[in-house]
Amino acid sequence: MGLTSPSKRSLRAVSNGVLLLITVAFAMPLVWLVLASVDTRATLSIKLPEQFSLQNFFDVLTPETAFTPLLNSLILAGGCAIITVIVSVLAAYPLSRYRMRINKPFLYGVLFGTCLPITAMMVPVYSLFVTFNLIDSTLGTTLFLAATSLPMAIYMTKNFMDSVPVSLEEAAWMDGASMMKILTGIVVPLMRPGIAVVFIFVFIGAWGNFFVPFVLLLSPDKLPAAVSIFSFFGQYGTVAYGQLAAFSLLYSVPVIGLYVLVSRGLGGASALAGAVKG
Repeated sequence: MGLTSPSKRSLRAVSNGVLLLITVAFAMPLVWLVLASVDTRATLSIKLPEQFSLQNFFDVLTPETAFTPLLNSLILAGGCAIITVIVSVLAAYPLSRYRMRINKPFLYGVLFGTCLPITAMMVPVYSLFVTFNLIDSTLGTTLFLAATSLPMAIYMTKNFMDSVPVSLEEAAWMDGASMMKILTGIVVPLMRPGIAVVFIFVFIGAWGNFFVPFVLLLSPDKLPAAVSIFSFFGQYGTVAYGQLAAFSLLYSVPVIGLYVLVSRGLGGASALAGAVKG
């Protein structure tokens, strides 16, 4: 009877109403994005187009507008994610497996690194890049993006690595396996779901990063899509809404594709259970 009391029903109605409002708030921009992308006369208002057309996509799908910026974004985000995952695995292993006095202060320092605002760091970073002649360097920008992603990546990787049983490594030590062999042959394969989560987290962060490439990259042919999207904003407040919407949809495809691709390989939990049982 308590489950069907008026207070329970009213509370459920209020919670459902709040969730519905939140859903509408997130859905409305997505609805506008889809409708505006197929409307050659799109505005800020949400409306059905008078005539559905793919002209916005044809106008956007050019090397200088879409292909080159998206390729630059893939290079920056992919390179940043790969470097960050490799370094975070190497850094997390001793933190997870060895009990040292420096572990806790180091982890506190890592957490502190996640709180530093990137805007406050860019002035000395820009001066450093000028000194080492790294301005307008894709490699330098990728390395800096990886450096800013490392604190959270190390913390996440360490937590995932703690779930891998040490008993598996002890058996490999008895067989004479080296530390690097154990890390690459036992630990890393068993924590593939965790590595995939870290990779996606870092990739998405670098993919949508606007401020760092905007400051450190100068050449138009090196700018990622997050920066080149400014080309749809003209002078005197004019905006090509239809092309902007079409480009935004194309901009989201690589991230969605990466998530779908990586999520298919998240079978590490069952592998880990089998390894422990064996």
